[in-house]
Parts: sequence; C-alpha cells; structure tokens
Amino acid sequence: MTIDSSDDHNTVYNEIQFEELISSYIDTKVGISEHFLSDTLTGNLAQNLLSHHANHSMNAAGTGNQKDIQHDHKVRGDSIYWLDRKHQDLHENEFFDRMDAFVLYLNQSCYTGITGYEFHYTMYETGSFYKKHLDQFKNDESRQFSMISYLNVGWVKEDGGQLLIQLDHHDQSITPTNGKTVFFKSNELEHEVLLTTKNRMSITGWLKKD
Repeated sequence: MTIDSSDDHNTVYNEIQFEELISSYIDTKVGISEHFLSDTLTGNLAQNLLSHHANHSMNAAGTGNQKDIQHDHKVRGDSIYWLDRKHQDLHENEFFDRMDAFVLYLNQSCYTGITGYEFHYTMYETGSFYKKHLDQFKNDESRQFSMISYLNVGWVKEDGGQLLIQLDHHDQSITPTNGKTVFFKSNELEHEVLLTTKNRMSITGWLKKD
C-alpha cells in the first residue's frame, strides 16, 4: 500500500486550522482562525454568493425562527441564501466536507456531541448592519456554536462591518477579512455587525445538537 502524501498534507493542514480555532476559543471564548478556508475556496464561494445576489435569489433576513420570524431593517439589514448539499454545487459541497471534518474533530477532541449544522450565504449591502443579539432562539436550544467565515478580499478597517462581540470586561472587534473564521457559543455571547460602507460577504451558520 502506498501513502498519498497530498492526503497527509491536507490532514496536517486541517488539524492545524482546527486546533487554532478550538484553542483560541478555549482561551478567550472567541475562536479565530485567519485562514480556515483557502483562498481558492473563498473565491469560488464569493462568486456563488455574488451570482445569487445578482439573480435576486437571496432573501431579506429576519429575527426569530420560523415559528416567530420578524423583519425589521432597523434591527437587521442583511440578505441570505441557505446552502444545501441538494444543490449539487461543487464549491458548497467542498465547504460542507470541511465542516464535516471539523465537526468530527471537535466531537472527538472536546466531546461536544454536535449532530448537525446549517449555513447560509450572507450579504450586508453598503449601509446595513445587525444590532446586538444572541444566536440561540428562546424556543429552540439546538444551536450550540456559531461560525462565520468571511469572503471579503482586501477588506480594511475603514470599510466598517466589524463583528463586535461582548465579552465579560470588554468588546472584541473582528474585521471580516477573507478566509477568516470565527467560532463561539451561540447562547453565551451577544454580538452585532457594525455599519458597513461596502458590500460585506460571509457564510454564517451554526453547529447544532438534537
């Protein structure tokens, strides 16, 4: 039997990125990996998102779940498109494969018991924001961890759109730069998206437990 060195390389790369995300979460309650997604994958996903946006297939996001959803642009101004393996999109499925590998690693190393996930594309157009909130619903506690992966090449501080997370003694400001992934408990940390001065793209989702 021969060993595929490329598979070994990918396994090592995955474990480094996974450990970076988990270790920083354990240390600070906010996990951050600067290059959780490759430049190639983020580029392909960004093109998908832009195509959906141009085709008007993204929908205005609301607050609450399907049992109690509300739309108020004074609270939240982004639009979304749900990812699904049924779409048979090569790049979305590559993203799902990476999430599958991360969930397996997380469950094996931290005994989190995650059983599923959900993700959507997110577009904040210029001038939009999302006021402070928690990600876990009052009538549904299945969301355990929030994950956001950013798809913004060349983003700088002046572009706005920072993710502001409220911690015990300070707020942590995170710039949505390309390839970065953020990871935190859905029921613990209030957070908001600050006003953006250019279109801001991400994949946003939650790791869930039945």
